[in-house]
Amino acid sequence: MELTRQTPAGRELIQSYAGGTFRVSDTVHRGAVIVTPKATFSWNVARFEDITLESFAPLLSGDIKVDVCLLGCGARMQRLPLDVRTALKEKGLIVEPMDTGAACRTYNMLIAENRMVAAALIAV
Repeated sequence: MELTRQTPAGRELIQSYAGGTFRVSDTVHRGAVIVTPKATFSWNVARFEDITLESFAPLLSGDIKVDVCLLGCGARMQRLPLDVRTALKEKGLIVEPMDTGAACRTYNMLIAENRMVAAALIAV
């Protein structure tokens, strides 16, 4: 699906997602990714069941400051296990699960508002 929106200069923008890929700021990424305002990188998660507290290490390192992480769970929204949600919250990371399409659209909307948001996206 193609997504277009104006975005502040220097911010990563999700342009499309389909067929197991994401196009972010004119770069195609295969498989799951984490998109932050300044960078996009591969995420070592192939399916929702692979998600653990350690999966979010890139966002917990302190190098990347975000207010919220949108979790694109794949084709449908799923709830993170309570222990993972609690541990993430204790470490200061709020994670909002939704289907991957909704996470992409919401990320772009929040980036356009100049919010500090990340998206951890499982490919669909």
